[in-house]
Amino acid sequence: MARTRRTPPDPRENPQTFAAYLRERVYATFTGLAIVLVVSGSGHPTAQHAFLALLLGVVGIVVAGFVSELISHLVLHQLMPDKAELQPMLKVAAGGLATVGAPALMLGLAWLGILDLERALNIATWIYVVTLALIGWLAVRRAKLSVPRQLVAYALLIGLGMLVIL
Repeated sequence: MARTRRTPPDPRENPQTFAAYLRERVYATFTGLAIVLVVSGSGHPTAQHAFLALLLGVVGIVVAGFVSELISHLVLHQLMPDKAELQPMLKVAAGGLATVGAPALMLGLAWLGILDLERALNIATWIYVVTLALIGWLAVRRAKLSVPRQLVAYALLIGLGMLVIL
């Protein structure tokens, strides 16, 4: 079955690319969550400011991750990546960018006056929390751990995510 560009890397095909994909999503998700929480607690934010801060912040962290991959490749191989090497890097970056979609949509709806900004920020916060929970579940369910140890690992990941919110 042919995969589309939007599907995550198959962990059976290339576990390293899948791990990088999840790692980038974690970075982008924590960045988005931090931005949403800072904007929420900043007094009187505007929807336009919240939307642009979120979009620029997440795009910035994803571009930084992509550039760091290019630099790492250049240092290790002393060459720029070819098409086959660049494709997984782009897939990883696209995964990071995907984390901004639904939260930005909520803030965009607030900017248009369709949704109250405070509600949009709360929804965006919970979208990011659920995203982190799903990423943790994807990682833990593939781990070669007993079920009790998987549950402990998952609880630890969820706890760390909740700590950020607090």
